Amino acid sequence: MEAKANANFVRVSPRKAAQMTDLIRGKKVVEAFTLLKFSQKAAGEVVGKVLKSAVANSKQKNIENLKVKEAYVGYGPTMKRMRAMAMGRGATVRKRLAHITIVVTD
Repeated sequence: MEAKANANFVRVSPRKAAQMTDLIRGKKVVEAFTLLKFSQKAAGEVVGKVLKSAVANSKQKNIENLKVKEAYVGYGPTMKRMRAMAMGRGATVRKRLAHITIVVTD
Protein backbone atom coordinates (compact mmCIF):
# COMPACT_ATOMS: atom_id res chain seq x y z
CA MET A 1 0.00 0.00 0.00
CA GLU A 2 1.29 3.45 -0.89
CA ALA A 3 1.27 6.58 1.23
CA LYS A 4 2.07 10.07 -0.01
CA ALA A 5 3.08 13.36 1.62
CA ASN A 6 3.50 16.82 0.11
CA ALA A 7 5.09 20.00 1.38
CA ASN A 8 4.24 22.95 -0.81
CA PHE A 9 5.81 26.42 -0.85
CA VAL A 10 8.77 25.37 1.29
CA ARG A 11 11.37 28.13 1.67
CA VAL A 12 14.33 26.08 0.46
CA SER A 13 16.01 26.06 -2.91
CA PRO A 14 14.56 23.33 -5.16
CA ARG A 15 18.02 22.42 -6.37
CA LYS A 16 19.30 21.81 -2.85
CA ALA A 17 16.16 19.90 -1.85
CA ALA A 18 16.53 17.73 -4.97
CA GLN A 19 19.98 16.66 -3.78
CA MET A 20 18.39 15.29 -0.61
CA THR A 21 15.54 13.52 -2.40
CA ASP A 22 18.02 11.95 -4.84
CA LEU A 23 19.90 10.66 -1.81
CA ILE A 24 16.93 8.79 -0.31
CA ARG A 25 15.05 7.63 -3.42
CA GLY A 26 14.78 3.82 -3.50
CA LYS A 27 16.17 3.34 0.02
CA LYS A 28 14.46 1.78 3.03
CA VAL A 29 12.79 4.33 5.29
CA VAL A 30 15.02 3.58 8.28
CA GLU A 31 18.14 4.11 6.16
CA ALA A 32 16.66 7.29 4.65
CA PHE A 33 16.04 8.76 8.11
CA THR A 34 19.65 8.03 9.06
CA LEU A 35 21.01 9.65 5.89
CA LEU A 36 18.92 12.78 6.38
CA LYS A 37 19.74 13.03 10.08
CA PHE A 38 23.49 13.07 9.54
CA SER A 39 23.38 15.18 6.40
CA GLN A 40 25.10 18.56 6.62
CA LYS A 41 22.49 20.22 4.38
CA ALA A 42 19.70 22.42 5.75
CA ALA A 43 17.29 20.95 3.20
CA GLY A 44 17.74 17.55 4.87
CA GLU A 45 15.65 18.68 7.83
CA VAL A 46 12.73 19.73 5.62
CA VAL A 47 12.87 16.54 3.54
CA GLY A 48 13.00 14.54 6.79
CA LYS A 49 9.77 16.16 7.96
CA VAL A 50 8.03 15.26 4.70
CA LEU A 51 9.32 11.68 4.96
CA LYS A 52 8.06 11.48 8.54
CA SER A 53 4.64 12.68 7.36
CA ALA A 54 4.56 10.06 4.59
CA VAL A 55 5.37 7.32 7.11
CA ALA A 56 2.58 8.61 9.38
CA ASN A 57 0.16 8.61 6.43
CA SER A 58 0.86 4.93 5.83
CA LYS A 59 -1.23 2.91 8.21
CA GLN A 60 1.56 0.42 8.78
CA LYS A 61 2.96 0.01 12.29
CA ASN A 62 6.27 -1.55 11.29
CA ILE A 63 8.43 0.97 9.42
CA GLU A 64 11.21 -1.55 8.70
CA ASN A 65 9.11 -2.86 5.80
CA LEU A 66 8.59 0.57 4.21
CA LYS A 67 10.61 1.81 1.25
CA VAL A 68 10.81 5.22 -0.45
CA LYS A 69 9.22 4.60 -3.83
CA GLU A 70 9.22 8.16 -5.20
CA ALA A 71 10.85 11.35 -3.98
CA TYR A 72 10.89 14.44 -6.14
CA VAL A 73 10.97 18.22 -5.96
CA GLY A 74 9.07 20.68 -8.08
CA TYR A 75 9.74 24.37 -8.56
CA GLY A 76 7.46 26.75 -6.71
CA PRO A 77 7.07 30.48 -7.28
CA THR A 78 10.07 32.75 -6.85
CA MET A 79 9.88 35.74 -4.51
CA LYS A 80 11.73 38.72 -5.93
CA ARG A 81 13.40 41.17 -3.57
CA MET A 82 15.72 44.12 -4.10
CA ARG A 83 19.15 44.67 -2.59
CA ALA A 84 20.86 48.05 -2.60
CA MET A 85 23.98 48.24 -4.73
CA ALA A 86 26.53 50.92 -5.59
CA MET A 87 25.61 54.22 -7.25
CA GLY A 88 21.94 54.01 -6.34
CA ARG A 89 21.28 50.82 -8.26
CA GLY A 90 19.37 47.81 -7.06
CA ALA A 91 20.00 44.14 -7.69
CA THR A 92 17.28 41.50 -7.78
CA VAL A 93 17.50 38.77 -5.15
CA ARG A 94 15.49 35.66 -6.00
CA LYS A 95 14.20 33.66 -3.06
CA ARG A 96 13.11 30.31 -4.42
CA LEU A 97 10.35 28.04 -3.12
CA ALA A 98 9.98 24.28 -3.59
CA HIS A 99 7.22 21.67 -3.64
CA ILE A 100 8.48 18.39 -2.13
CA THR A 101 6.65 15.07 -2.65
CA ILE A 102 7.55 11.69 -1.14
CA VAL A 103 5.74 8.37 -1.71
CA VAL A 104 6.46 5.35 0.50
CA THR A 105 5.34 1.77 -0.12
CA ASP A 106 5.67 -1.59 1.60
